[in-house]
Amino acid sequence: MLEDLTTAASSPTAWPASYPRGYAVVDVETTGLARDDRIVSAGVYQLDAHGEVEDHWYTVVNPERDPGPVWIHGLTSKALEGAPLFGDVAGEFATRLEGRVLVAHNAVFDWQMIAREYARAGAQAPVKQRLCTIVLSKELRLPLPNHKLESLAAHFGVVQRRAHHALDDARVLAEAFRPSLRAAAVSGIRLPLHECLPLTEWTDRPGIGQQAGYGGGHRPTSWRPSRKRPACPYPNPGRYRPGEPLKQGMRVAFSGDTSVERDLLEDRATEAGLHVATSLSRLTSLLVTNDPDSGTSKVVKARQYGTPVVDEAAFGQLLGDVEPASER
Repeated sequence: MLEDLTTAASSPTAWPASYPRGYAVVDVETTGLARDDRIVSAGVYQLDAHGEVEDHWYTVVNPERDPGPVWIHGLTSKALEGAPLFGDVAGEFATRLEGRVLVAHNAVFDWQMIAREYARAGAQAPVKQRLCTIVLSKELRLPLPNHKLESLAAHFGVVQRRAHHALDDARVLAEAFRPSLRAAAVSGIRLPLHECLPLTEWTDRPGIGQQAGYGGGHRPTSWRPSRKRPACPYPNPGRYRPGEPLKQGMRVAFSGDTSVERDLLEDRATEAGLHVATSLSRLTSLLVTNDPDSGTSKVVKARQYGTPVVDEAAFGQLLGDVEPASER
């Protein structure tokens, strides 16, 4: 069945004209999963429009701090001692990404780590869109036991040689992405592409905002930090009405990339007396997204429920004049 899909998708008549012209399949290994963690290595496989390999590249990176889970990525402080800083490889990395869709397994994580490193270096990654192979495998309804890279690789008969080595993980993903891409082309599936926005305001430490390019000191973090917010003390006054101010107690949800770091936006919404919701329901007052056509679950539900939608810039203006909650 897979051979039939591959053969059919290889013909010019079967290939959707709307598909991207090139891809950069990326894997980054990091010191952890928190927002102030750093990249210790990166691997990139450049693919053409049909998923064929054009080139590959790999680098280790000195994270300027403890390398974190050495038992996972295998890069010790000694091994990284003479490695270049991210700023030293940012230009070369950018040439591998430019003009291509960034493809990664759990692409949100890889993109956020890359965007933050470029922000620290006072630059921007030349990436406009990303594609997550987890989301694509769901769109294709692949019969996977789970959504780990090893399961996707096994499904397509791709052999992993060095798990959690950035270049080998990128190779494995590139080999699994090629048949996935061709299967999507045959089926006429719209690729799950999402907009990538560079960070213009971010923080390495909770509660401290920084403009991109002006990083502070680094501190050790937990491997998977929790994010807890105080309960909103105000009742939900209902949906936001365009042209009117926000009101304390309104439930606000966010979807997709923001140029101001998500945590900072959520902190400001909480401080203004809004309820930050992690999911979207009929009770949600407003959805904030810069990509209303993305097809994320929150965007789809917003359309179904008729939930008002505004972009990040409009939300920032609304935050400046939030109406107090009504007295009971």
